[in-house]
Amino acid sequence: MKWETGRSILQGIAVAGTIAAGSALIAAPAFAWEPTKSVEFVVPAGSGGGADQMARAIQGIVQKHNLMNQPLVVVNKGGGAGAAGFLDVKGARDPHKLIITLSNLFTTPLGTGIPFNWTDLTPVSMLALDNFVLWVNAESPYQTAEEYIAAVKEKPGQFKMGGTGSKQEDQIITVAVEQQTGAKFTYVPYGGGGEVAVQLVGNHINSSVNNPIEAVAQWRAGALRPLCVFDEQRMPYENKVTADMAWSDVPTCKEAGLDVTYQMLRGIFMPGSANEEQVQYFVDLLNKVRETDDWKALMESGGFNPTALQGEEYRAWLEEAEGRHRELMTTAGFITGN
Repeated sequence: MKWETGRSILQGIAVAGTIAAGSALIAAPAFAWEPTKSVEFVVPAGSGGGADQMARAIQGIVQKHNLMNQPLVVVNKGGGAGAAGFLDVKGARDPHKLIITLSNLFTTPLGTGIPFNWTDLTPVSMLALDNFVLWVNAESPYQTAEEYIAAVKEKPGQFKMGGTGSKQEDQIITVAVEQQTGAKFTYVPYGGGGEVAVQLVGNHINSSVNNPIEAVAQWRAGALRPLCVFDEQRMPYENKVTADMAWSDVPTCKEAGLDVTYQMLRGIFMPGSANEEQVQYFVDLLNKVRETDDWKALMESGGFNPTALQGEEYRAWLEEAEGRHRELMTTAGFITGN
């Protein structure tokens, strides 16, 4: 069985603004709104994970390049698998609030039954898609995903797979691997990807499916080893991360006979009450962020797929992704009430 989600090769479409013509009339700016106070940037996850790192990178780029007249303040609200953050922004009526989402945008309401759906928010921009990598401790004997899965199959339930949260992306992938291969892990949930990486370095777990950005520092330091990436294609980045390996040297899991693929949303939303001018301000802001060399460096260092979407293309992607996650979580038995 092939598992996949979060994949899109759509390109953002630039929409040319039009100016109304008329005698003695001067057209006002199409989008004149801008923040008048600090903007709260909510991360519906713990500190150190991929969403947290991306939010703080955006904060740093905005500050470095003076892209806003008001501060952008990152706030972690990861309680209840991100429910705290989603419900906070759902209930907000203030446009001075953003939220960066991961796939818990779909998995948390499906898995917990909280009164939230992504349509309660206003989509702003897809910034990128995030990969997942199968990691082991560098001191382990496993050099390939095939070797590792074979070892897990020999000792059902004795190998620990660490991941962020329960019934979320990491556990969905873990169940997909089990169903694809017949291996059986003991899944151990943690508060965020940063903690997962630390636990794997300490040999408290045997493997993880962390995002590249969540474990790249430990890989570079020689503490972790990537076995494969859960994507159809290898990551395109050829600059060396370690002395002898680049992201492009990490094989796909499919190459290793593990036909499981999954990518995760890194997207921005506002409260549902946001109007067109307010949304357009942040669309423009994020486009400026994406044009910087700092952002391009982040995409490479974190092994991201830099797909960006806005407007109707973004909304269509979200609708499809919600349906796919419902299928995945139903198959895994993770839908609330199951």
